[in-house]
Amino acid sequence: MRKPVVDYTKLRLNNITSPQYKHLLLLLGWVWYLAMYFITERLIPEDRCHVIHSVVDDIIPFNEYFAIFYVSWYLFLVGSLLYFLLYDIKSFVHAQKLIVGMQIVAMATYVLWPSVQYLRPDHFESSNVFTFIMGLIYKADTPTGVCPSLHVGYTLAALSAWICRKETALLKKVLIGVWSFLICISVCFVKQHSFTDVWAAVVMYIFLMIIFYVEGKRRGKKKMG
Repeated sequence: MRKPVVDYTKLRLNNITSPQYKHLLLLLGWVWYLAMYFITERLIPEDRCHVIHSVVDDIIPFNEYFAIFYVSWYLFLVGSLLYFLLYDIKSFVHAQKLIVGMQIVAMATYVLWPSVQYLRPDHFESSNVFTFIMGLIYKADTPTGVCPSLHVGYTLAALSAWICRKETALLKKVLIGVWSFLICISVCFVKQHSFTDVWAAVVMYIFLMIIFYVEGKRRGKKKMG
């Protein structure tokens, strides 16, 4: 079995800020995000939300089979972050910095400009395991706080880390790219997000990549100086 690049068995609260473990502090972004998620879901009334809709949404039909790719997002994101955490800290930091940045941008947007979508079907035309899954998701997740889509944003963050990773074979990058694309479009086919939420997430991703690129260049100049 491949040995992790960091020995986490020696991790303690008193050494988590050491160079060996300080990357783990980025995971605190998830604690903040989950707290803000529950707060915004309960304190922002739906009648204050802006309705998100695109003409593209009327073209895209509901397709319950895309639930496969929508739900696979959990495996993709957790699997990617766990792999990076064990075997590639640089890629973990790359992905997690983007994720934290997206959490800050998205939550600020949800508070200052709350959003809602009414694209979900009133009923399912067929009854199968996929519509059952979507029914559970609809019950657990309200249609508010949708623009930009973090489902798409997080996917792009993890994909970016895989693409930038030199050790990853080209074929694997292509396969991960296809998987990521299917996850991103699945949010529209299962009517969890509007097409507007998708392109807003892409813009958010590009914006943060530019910021981190400029920051990286600045740090590089300081080291050279």
